[in-house]
Amino acid sequence: MEKWERDWIRDLARKKLEMANSPEQKELARLWTVHNDGKSERPMVHFEMGTVMEDGFHYTCRCTSEDARRIEADLGRTMQNQIMVGDDCCVTGDFYVCSNSWMKLFDLTPDRTYISGIGYHINPVIENLDTLDIIRPSAMGFDEDGADRALEYYGDLFGDILEVKKGQGSLYCVPTNTLVHLMTMENMFVEMCDNPENFAEMMNRLADDYCTYYTELEKRKILTPCCGNNPVQQGSFAFSDEMKKEGEITLKDVWGFMDSQETVDISPQMFHEMIFPAYKKISSLFGRLAYGCCEPVHPFWEKSLSTLENLRRISISPWCDEDYMGAALRGKGIIYQRKPSPLYIGGTYRELEEDAFREHIRTTMRAAEGCPLEITFRDVYTLNGNLNKPRRAVEIVREEIENTWRG
Repeated sequence: MEKWERDWIRDLARKKLEMANSPEQKELARLWTVHNDGKSERPMVHFEMGTVMEDGFHYTCRCTSEDARRIEADLGRTMQNQIMVGDDCCVTGDFYVCSNSWMKLFDLTPDRTYISGIGYHINPVIENLDTLDIIRPSAMGFDEDGADRALEYYGDLFGDILEVKKGQGSLYCVPTNTLVHLMTMENMFVEMCDNPENFAEMMNRLADDYCTYYTELEKRKILTPCCGNNPVQQGSFAFSDEMKKEGEITLKDVWGFMDSQETVDISPQMFHEMIFPAYKKISSLFGRLAYGCCEPVHPFWEKSLSTLENLRRISISPWCDEDYMGAALRGKGIIYQRKPSPLYIGGTYRELEEDAFREHIRTTMRAAEGCPLEITFRDVYTLNGNLNKPRRAVEIVREEIENTWRG
């Protein structure tokens, strides 16, 4: 890293600290905290920027060396939501570091054939489950000193400006997604029917391996705090006073995230019998659970998902029955995390169709009455050249919070 790059990164850290110390950002941190701790004061709004493929929307790095660009991008991204969108993505005066441990399910490597764009074809590594010979113990790697090394490195770089400290995002676990990348969706569905006993045994081993991996993170003291401006998939944050803890961090002190987008076409009964036992076993390790991505969760709510005792946030996707889930969650303190349809912002029109989008948000406001509410914009890939659409969409949401939301 050149001296000028170091100086520029330190200037960026000062800019972040200045923004973090503003009354507006401190209030956002407080609102997220009470929201996550069961005392939500208003709906929280976040626009995920990462998928947008539009020039001029993202932070542009000035540094040229690889390491400097990576660090600069990390700092720049933390402020870009406030610059481009003005949502509730909070800027705080800290910088989190953690270890880079990993697990490779069944010690198998997915095989993909990539095409243009973001798509790819999955070539099955597991053809069938006539036998379980291919289902080997999962490989794992543990970087026990990674956080300490990072503390020293970043502390030397800008620790006199930002509070460099240990912290992690939610533990991420999406078993059916991992299986599809090993089996293909067709093979996974076929094996549920043709080899149900072996499929069930595979799921048992899968759950045991994930539990072993997460338990090892705890035993090896690799876990770090997950109660501040740490990411919680999909598109939220970990702020919490209740989860703050002095001393050693356990699995009960962190958020976990799970989803099962790949099983939307099986019946609630089959999901409950063949998929959910593994999910419940793994998720029970976490202190708090966030569940769901794009899948509609309402078919699986009553029999399965409603029994997750540590569930604190659930995704209400564009394919979900909003009214059903609003009634199901009302009064339970579980955050109704609504994902508006991305077509309003990322569709074929340059201008935002404000009247239609406003009614879309009003529908959510009515359905989620009595629930803590989040509005999370995800999977927006294009703005059709109109970089102001996300900001205007957030403004409309805020107007409807003021005019329509009844809490």
